[in-house]
Amino acid sequence: MLLKHATLIASALALASAAPLARRATLTAATIQAISPKTSTCDGAPFPDECRDASQAEDPINKSFQKYQINSAGEQAALLALMLYESDNFKYNKNHFPAPGNPGQGTKNMQSPAFNLKYAQSLFDALTVQQAEAKGPEAVLVLVSGDQESFGSAAWFLSNQCSGSIRQGLASGSPEGWTAYLTQCVGTTDNPERDSIWKAALQAME
Repeated sequence: MLLKHATLIASALALASAAPLARRATLTAATIQAISPKTSTCDGAPFPDECRDASQAEDPINKSFQKYQINSAGEQAALLALMLYESDNFKYNKNHFPAPGNPGQGTKNMQSPAFNLKYAQSLFDALTVQQAEAKGPEAVLVLVSGDQESFGSAAWFLSNQCSGSIRQGLASGSPEGWTAYLTQCVGTTDNPERDSIWKAALQAME
């Protein structure tokens, strides 16, 4: 009986730890700034036309969560952390480094040209995308560089390019889920700076 009771408790704890972290409220500019104070202003940004502050980022990020049904705090925190890291706190919308950068790579999560093409195909009619593609990857990037599209790319990518198990891992808020998302879906490496941003986002958004 004691063994059965212990097993039931362990099962309950496992389910609890795997359960998605519920989102308390809509993301606000204040929350973004709490995670990354550098998003409070675009003053001094190297490319001012690409930079967006927290107040400008708030609406398109929230709309992307709604559009692509990113509902858990864990998933939302991961996407926000990814964008903050890849765009240097929303200051960049295209890859500039090492100079002159990788043509066609951009949006706030710095998608590769190949994924920007797929993303554009999901948003625009075939003729519009074909005309841009014929001009090159930079023209395709222009299609997805508006605020709604740029801030929406991370949610699109998670929704369309990552497996269900990756999403479950993010939703749980576990370090293992975060690392798996970066290495197995985004295709990049984890590092302490990424982890620091993710932890701050997770804490602010729970």
